[in-house]
Amino acid sequence: MSKVSLIPYTIQSVVKETKVVPPGIELIEAPRIWEQGYYGDGVVIAVLDTGCDSDHFELKDRILDGYNFTTDDNGDPAIFEDYNGHGTHVCGTIAATQNDAGVIGVAPKANLLILKVLGGQGFGDTKWVTEGVRFAMNWRGPNGERVRVISMSLGGKVKDQSLHQAIQKAIKEEIIVICAAGNEGDGRDETDEFAYPGAFPEVVQVGSVNLQGEISKFSNTNCHIDLVAPGEEILSTYLNNEFAVLSGTSMAAPHVSGAVALIIEQSEKEFERRLTEAEIWAQLIKRTISLNFSRRFQGNGIVKLSTGLTEPSENKKVSTTI
Repeated sequence: MSKVSLIPYTIQSVVKETKVVPPGIELIEAPRIWEQGYYGDGVVIAVLDTGCDSDHFELKDRILDGYNFTTDDNGDPAIFEDYNGHGTHVCGTIAATQNDAGVIGVAPKANLLILKVLGGQGFGDTKWVTEGVRFAMNWRGPNGERVRVISMSLGGKVKDQSLHQAIQKAIKEEIIVICAAGNEGDGRDETDEFAYPGAFPEVVQVGSVNLQGEISKFSNTNCHIDLVAPGEEILSTYLNNEFAVLSGTSMAAPHVSGAVALIIEQSEKEFERRLTEAEIWAQLIKRTISLNFSRRFQGNGIVKLSTGLTEPSENKKVSTTI
């Protein structure tokens, strides 16, 4: 059985309270989309991580359902609590509720399906992740809701075939899969670093930039990087109703997952129909701006949500090097 783990990340500070729109969310221009009336309302995002603090006041109203695939809590599938903090932080960046306290997520009215595939120590079997992807694909909500986005800030060195096949099947079911690139980067674009599932060509692989729009030194580089998002000094929800500032590509990926929820809501209202996964991908990439780094660093560039609002396209990516 191959192993996966949290992509290493840095905890920079923990704070008991705050009241701010996190700067990473400002950087990708989410507030400009909120002004148009789009908050990700009704879009379901499956978060495969260490679970979530389901009592956090910023998140409890966003969680639709959850499932535990790990051995934590004696393997009780109904208990998907986070004993690490990573999953809670990711969830907050995606969808922390809009209120007059704490932080706000990129898509503050999106709904979360919490799939706990990593234990409290941040490790898990690839089988748990594979089962989580399959669960997300087959899940139906109380009103017939379906998962539209899978978000994974985890990785391993092994190209697990079962996980790859599960992801491919989910994409055929029109679910877009967002993955962190990994933090083994050496700051050089001529060397490749691969972490899976991020490096599978079918997923949206997200690298990291700092809040000044510069490539993070730790961010993996390879020819399958699709785009970048803020991944340094990211303020979000944490355990015990607190907040924390964390850094890593783990923090970049949920910015994109939330952005996709906004794009789905906006685009499907404009085009008056459900978009395919390929069309969602195209709409996402149209909302990127090049930072003038190598494609191996930045892919198509940084997410800028108010950019490039044009017709949907069925043209699916083959490579990000062209």
